[in-house]
Amino acid sequence: MTNHYDLLIIGGGIQGVAVAQAAAARGHSVLVLEKTALAAGTSSRSSKLIHGGLRYLESGQFGLVRESLKERTELLRLAPSLVRLQPFYLPIYRHTSRHSFTIRAGLSLYTLLAGFSKGAGFRSIPRRKWSELDGLSTRGLKHVFQYWDAQTDDRALTQAMMYSASSLGAKLRCPAEFVHANITDDLCEVEFLENNQTHQCTASVLVNASGPWINQVAQRISPTPPSYPVDLVQGTHLILNGQLKQGCYYLESPQDQRAIFALPWKQHTLLGTTETLFTGTPDEAAPLMAEEIYLLGCFRYYFPDHYITIRERFAGLRVLPAADDTPFGHSRETHLQLDHLQQPRVVGIYGGKLTVARATAQKVLQALRPSLPFRIPQADITQLPLKLL
Repeated sequence: MTNHYDLLIIGGGIQGVAVAQAAAARGHSVLVLEKTALAAGTSSRSSKLIHGGLRYLESGQFGLVRESLKERTELLRLAPSLVRLQPFYLPIYRHTSRHSFTIRAGLSLYTLLAGFSKGAGFRSIPRRKWSELDGLSTRGLKHVFQYWDAQTDDRALTQAMMYSASSLGAKLRCPAEFVHANITDDLCEVEFLENNQTHQCTASVLVNASGPWINQVAQRISPTPPSYPVDLVQGTHLILNGQLKQGCYYLESPQDQRAIFALPWKQHTLLGTTETLFTGTPDEAAPLMAEEIYLLGCFRYYFPDHYITIRERFAGLRVLPAADDTPFGHSRETHLQLDHLQQPRVVGIYGGKLTVARATAQKVLQALRPSLPFRIPQADITQLPLKLL
């Protein structure tokens, strides 16, 4: 095994493999360490959406929405077998906290930020068509908007990105657990465990892309990188029997006015998500009964005639900047934490959306540029297709 790499990446989720692909395309040698399996954590426990984040407009995160919509366009082009446009229905009732003109204004801005890209635009669904919307309750219904966003298989997308990185020379060790790193002025000395054997290697830079385990991993690095205050927020999803045939539904929880998605998923229905502050260790994350009751209550409210049977439950953890407000109000911006600004050896990726993983990877490489050796690029990432082998 090669003993030195330009980049050593800890974590085989979407953030880690996106950095691996981008770095390998630029000609760098790359090693990814994943302790269990690709996309074993948050990257396979998301809402399966490649979207701009319509609700982020309300909190003024316009840059994130614009970047997300740009990446949505790119992924639709590069991964047509994995990322597909879907119609989204947004019903407005008498009890809905946001009026029709507010939603229309938000959708207009969403369309503007999307430019002339595929999937831009929205329309109103006429009343005569409401009965076709998968049994959506029409009691108190005033308006139904339709817009477009994209769905994906998050685990498959992560695997496809790692396959792309591997085709460019990146190496994956899995299962392999990062044990310790000693950081000097010139390089990173790394120790990891694979097949019950300890291995050593060196790297020019270290990328901590371990998601909710990021601060645990940081404690194994000497000297310990500067910390960044975060909250772990659990998002639970349910998979229900029966399929929504017309598309996806963007619903407002009658309990607290949060956004809830009901989506078609592999001949069934995916319902999510929650936002519950999590204080345990990441390995202990699991759906709570209160979250299940919350989600089912919302679904029954909007689809009262559906017979509900739960096929599966899963929970993922988001890494969000620490804040005093509710989890729903936390910023979704990604934060890159460097050990040194001028000559960084370690960068930690805090947060990150599935949709913008590729864009985040470019920012990581830009931040690490002073510490990386010059290499001749071998591929243009904007032209690399993503597909499963």
